Amino acid sequence: MNSSIKGIATATLALLLNYSANPAFALPQKINHPIIVAKSQLLTNTLIVPGERVGPITRTTTKQDLVKLFGASHLVDKTISGAEGIGSFAATQVNLNQGRSLLVVWSDKTRTKPLDVRNLGSAWKTREGIGVGIPLSELRKKLGNFKLYGLEWDYGGTILLDSSKLSRYQGKLILRVDAAPNASEKFPNDYQSVLGDSTFSSTNPHWKPLGIRLAEIIVVLNPSEQ
Repeated sequence: MNSSIKGIATATLALLLNYSANPAFALPQKINHPIIVAKSQLLTNTLIVPGERVGPITRTTTKQDLVKLFGASHLVDKTISGAEGIGSFAATQVNLNQGRSLLVVWSDKTRTKPLDVRNLGSAWKTREGIGVGIPLSELRKKLGNFKLYGLEWDYGGTILLDSSKLSRYQGKLILRVDAAPNASEKFPNDYQSVLGDSTFSSTNPHWKPLGIRLAEIIVVLNPSEQ
């Protein structure tokens, strides 16, 4: 298996100043304004920096940090299986509106060190404008021509970043594409031609009718040591 795939295995705390209103100072608006601004910036920060952060979620973010950042009512703890059904990982779903939901996968059950952030909604994007839902044609504009794995297996549709213009993100960012829901029925020959544990060029003509779009982004924050 490609070594880049084998390497596949979160919020700097917002320092909100808590002021108490003092009757001796008639400045209630100035007291509250910094807090409102800080919260607003936190909730609208949807920038992905591969290997470093997803919005306010960084390499040192803990579950308790997520509670402070987003509120306990938006969090759901769960356990997910690893690739090919190997192993299991503690994870925390962060349910937010406007396409900002995500899943933090932890290094162990203590939920104090994030491995990666995945299941990102469409609001999350890299500086290059890469986000879930963009079509293959846009990916090629941003990545150049690249290679990717065939569809319908555990690493199906995974882009090999080391073959792209964004090779610097190798090991820090995982991008996976998929076909439109009805592609296999409408274009069976093209679909069958790009299946399985093989690599294909992004210029392969069989991709064109399948409605290929970016289906998943995984931002690696602390690579697994296993």
